[in-house]
Amino acid sequence: MSRDFRKAYDCRDLGSLNITYSYCKTKKRRIMRKMRAMMSKRAMKRVGAAALGLAAFMPSAQAQDKVETTIGADIVSQYYWRGQDLGAISLQPTLGIGYKGLSLTAWGSVGISQPSDTKEFDLTAAYETGGFHVGVTDYWFNTPNERYFSYAAHKTSHVFEANVGYDFGPVALNWYTNFAGNDGFNKSGDRAYSSYVEATAPFKLGGCDWEAALGAVPYATSFYADAHGFAVTNVSLKATKDIKVTDTFSVPVFAQVAANPSTEKAYLVVGFTLQP
Repeated sequence: MSRDFRKAYDCRDLGSLNITYSYCKTKKRRIMRKMRAMMSKRAMKRVGAAALGLAAFMPSAQAQDKVETTIGADIVSQYYWRGQDLGAISLQPTLGIGYKGLSLTAWGSVGISQPSDTKEFDLTAAYETGGFHVGVTDYWFNTPNERYFSYAAHKTSHVFEANVGYDFGPVALNWYTNFAGNDGFNKSGDRAYSSYVEATAPFKLGGCDWEAALGAVPYATSFYADAHGFAVTNVSLKATKDIKVTDTFSVPVFAQVAANPSTEKAYLVVGFTLQP
């Protein structure tokens, strides 16, 4: 209770003013009601703030616990990957599921204009928390062995890759290394444990979502376009824009200009994504 309230509440100070006892009691009641009202308002503010904080937290927690499914497919004019030309017009479907930062994704590629293009089927298991992520990918190609379940050394078409990275916001850095399967070779003819490192930077410009990428092979391997040592293999700039079809459905359309300085080749790729 404040000093002003204590003084107003003490009716003995009012005796010299000939204020009646009934008036004093009335003033006491008024003061007490005012104090209770103020205390009630303060309590309600505290409860309201706590309720708002809890309400803000609960949807986030529920979203994190929700199982999410990803279904989609890209149609591209050319299959370009880490500085390599892997095919002409291609269909590239995706199916994934995620829960609490864990994800399992299936991705593939098949030629449309040239059915003889390499067919690919990849499985990736990954974990992400904050900006950090780590994962393992099993790449499978239909050459040199068309049998998917063939894992024999020197005969399998599978390539197993580990990756780790961190998204700092303005820039994301990722490192990829093959650790088993049909890897490339170094200058000595041994397994190269082929690696690729890439930096990407997203930004917005002219109503589109853009991404600049710079990728390099750190040491010699035959896996990435016969890199004979450190080589910058990918310099690219990609723009994406959603084309509205209906009020509830849009199609992302993208275009990419890319170059591989180590092979002195350049590429222009366009495509679109179909997703529910």
